[in-house]
Amino acid sequence: MKFLEVISSAAGKYFAIFVILTAAAAFMMPAPFLVFGPYITILLGIVMFGMGLTLKAVDFKIILKNPVPVIIGVGAQFVIMPLAAFAIAYMMSLPPELAAGLVLLGSVPGGTASNVMVYLAKGNLPLSIAMTSLSTMLAPITTPVILLLLAGQWLPVDAAAMFMSIVQVIIVPILLGLMIRRFFTQTVEKSIKVIPLISVVAIIIIVATVVAGNVENIASAGMLIFTATVLHNGFGLLLGYLTAAALKLDEPARRAISLEVGMQNSGLGVALATAHFGPLAALPSVAGAVWHNISGPILATFWAKKPVKPAEGDEGRRAV
Repeated sequence: MKFLEVISSAAGKYFAIFVILTAAAAFMMPAPFLVFGPYITILLGIVMFGMGLTLKAVDFKIILKNPVPVIIGVGAQFVIMPLAAFAIAYMMSLPPELAAGLVLLGSVPGGTASNVMVYLAKGNLPLSIAMTSLSTMLAPITTPVILLLLAGQWLPVDAAAMFMSIVQVIIVPILLGLMIRRFFTQTVEKSIKVIPLISVVAIIIIVATVVAGNVENIASAGMLIFTATVLHNGFGLLLGYLTAAALKLDEPARRAISLEVGMQNSGLGVALATAHFGPLAALPSVAGAVWHNISGPILATFWAKKPVKPAEGDEGRRAV
């Protein structure tokens, strides 16, 4: 078990590198990775099940104890990211599949990797976890509605079918994980450090599978996709921070909201795009899976070296 814990820790620490290397291998030798195509949804369910195993009741208490920062952060996430994606898609005149895929990436909830980045950045970790949890639970409603409003002009959106997909792929596995943790607490606690390894492997396989199925599309439009994704992520990180600052939240909360808004659940984006829009629409989320895990650590490292100073007027507005 100790050996697996060491590997799990390394996998989480060097996740971005593993994603890049595996994606490159899938691009150059796609055949071995195509066999995983039918299992993308199952793999994402495994990731969400792992998330459920790691959640505790205390993670939700901040929502009841001090809901304002959580509401601000989640509201910013579901407003800034979809609108930024919509604007970028228009300005760059993206093809319909890529435009819808970018809006989809902006409409999914925050990813669990953001929690690690917030911790490293000396941000407000309880706020980050609460935002991830709440945005994920709201996703069955918010994601289909946002897509219907913003992406319907490019591709047809079946909101009801997408609602069911999110419930099946995210909500059910998370609830199952929570139940197992509740009734088998000691067993889960003993294996909790290995769970990140399972999640990392599952996400890497998902990314590699989509890359393998889109070699020609990536070769012809790879730079366009990557540029759109980098811009989208940058707007999310910047505007998330500025929104929290404008509402006079303290510095740790600003860092948490910035990273939560900017880092999306790209695995969910890949699964939903593949199931409802086609594999080409999944490419922005694939690029997001790579870039978010590069920009996130860079920003977290920068902030980790800067002392946290309370901003003027922060008293009484702290998230914890």
